[in-house]
Amino acid sequence: MIEKINNQKILQIINCLGEYLQGKETAIILSLISIFSKGHLLIEDFPGLGKTSLAISLSKALNLSFGRIQCTNDLLPTDITGLSIYNKNTGEFEFKAGPLLNNIVLVDEINRATPKTQSALLEAMAEEQVTVDGKTYKLPKPFFVIATQNPIEIYGTFPLPESQLDRFMMKISIGYPEKEAEKKILQEGSSREKLYKLTAVMDKEEIIRLQDEIKQVYLSDKIINWILDFINITRQDSRILLGLSTRGGLAITYTAKAYAKFRGRDYVIPEDVKEMIPFVVPHRIILKEEIVSKEEVISSILQTISTPP
Repeated sequence: MIEKINNQKILQIINCLGEYLQGKETAIILSLISIFSKGHLLIEDFPGLGKTSLAISLSKALNLSFGRIQCTNDLLPTDITGLSIYNKNTGEFEFKAGPLLNNIVLVDEINRATPKTQSALLEAMAEEQVTVDGKTYKLPKPFFVIATQNPIEIYGTFPLPESQLDRFMMKISIGYPEKEAEKKILQEGSSREKLYKLTAVMDKEEIIRLQDEIKQVYLSDKIINWILDFINITRQDSRILLGLSTRGGLAITYTAKAYAKFRGRDYVIPEDVKEMIPFVVPHRIILKEEIVSKEEVISSILQTISTPP
């Protein structure tokens, strides 16, 4: 994927982070696409593969504040949003912000949080605000959540409901590094401490400006109709119990525009859409039977639709 990136600023970020995150270039690119699409990212993968390092490095390279939430069964909504504390000197309650009020928030093992805490996170992701003691506090801009979950742990977890899953722009897996990349990691050791010393490549104003430029990327009626055909088939396919929502369709268009911009274009081509669908769609649909994988179903649907010229 990296060989297709043609935006010099984005390449600079990828190369900067790639030096410390060996073999994770694709995960870096997809994370950046989520950020610049104004979406959130869900990483489903095994422990120890660099999820936290990815989040820290993104915050440093983009010069954004970073907050980390380690989810447990006894985690309360106020533990993440913050709470009002009485100040006996002033005789008033003062709001103490929680880790959620940062630009980039890593929510580790999100499926260990109770539904009540998950709902507090949902408000933040959907409305870019939190409510504490009846008062509403706006979140900083840009705001980006990276949530993680272990694919094989079941005990003591609360699976994310469909409404929560639909809030994530993308769902990805980092995967194990290639042999040479892993060899270098073993030789040099952890680079976590070095990440905190990363020099920023962008600032908030540049990020917001690029986000606005991505919104202006041209998407033709032919491609929009093609995406609509794909969405409607997911709703009618006999193998699928729950098809794509309108929010899912928007996620396809947003990420395709961002990917086109990353590739140095101000217009979307069908390839942009096709490359984003495997990361945007699977977590949003539910199959009636798990006889075949979601990826196989999606691939077969794409083959039935004529690709626009």
